[in-house]
Amino acid sequence: MRKVDILTPAGLMVGLAMLIFGIMWNGGADGFLSFVDPSSILIVLGGLIAGLLVSFPLKDIRHMGTVFKQVFSSEEQSVGELIGTFVKLSERARREGLLSLEVEIGKVEDPFIRKGVYLAVDGIEPDVITDIMNAEIMAMEERHRKGRSILERAGEYAPAWGMIGTLIGLVLMLKNLNDPSTLGPNMALALLTTLYGSLLANLVFLPMAAKLALKTEKEVFLKQIIIEGVIGVQSGQNPRILEEKLSAFLSSEERRDLEKAVNEGEALDYEA
Repeated sequence: MRKVDILTPAGLMVGLAMLIFGIMWNGGADGFLSFVDPSSILIVLGGLIAGLLVSFPLKDIRHMGTVFKQVFSSEEQSVGELIGTFVKLSERARREGLLSLEVEIGKVEDPFIRKGVYLAVDGIEPDVITDIMNAEIMAMEERHRKGRSILERAGEYAPAWGMIGTLIGLVLMLKNLNDPSTLGPNMALALLTTLYGSLLANLVFLPMAAKLALKTEKEVFLKQIIIEGVIGVQSGQNPRILEEKLSAFLSSEERRDLEKAVNEGEALDYEA
């Protein structure tokens, strides 16, 4: 189940708030308004959008809404939950047979787990199941890479267009040195475009791309655990042995919780 990732909007708000506070600390409201220049914004955003349109096909750019949605959401699934799921499936498979899992698997939300178990129930060889599921992981990584690459490219283009705006402002300033009234606006254009470009790159695009990369790594890690679990269930491993095998993927803290629960004779409440 997905939920809102509060850290992403929190990080954006903290960054903007500190920037605004730093500006207003010395310049007040008037000082803040001097950092707002529509022409600089148009140069950076216009150039950035144009660069992305040239670099990527339209079908990839249309998916940017989904990419941003992934940045602001998080997956609640954890290693502990997966272990609990496969121990339960293993217990039922050993007690009632693999075919009985067709009823049990309907209660599982994760489509990757369902696919793996259905393959196991159909009697597919373990090596073939592993190949099929690894192929799906590779396809997922490629889809994620394409969406992330747009953000990474935007992080490269934004500062570059900021520098282009700076050059435009400097050229306009040098051409009108005889008119002092134009020096201020042209200098603002020269400096603010660099600020806007760097801000977009280092507060928005590159951090979002980094977060998506981490999420992809975590998702691949969880899917590898799922493959191990599916093969363990299909091979009829003892539920306790399967639990011990999958526990190798737990962190040190989660392992201590498992050992404590076992020593106390309690059912482990797996948490992320």
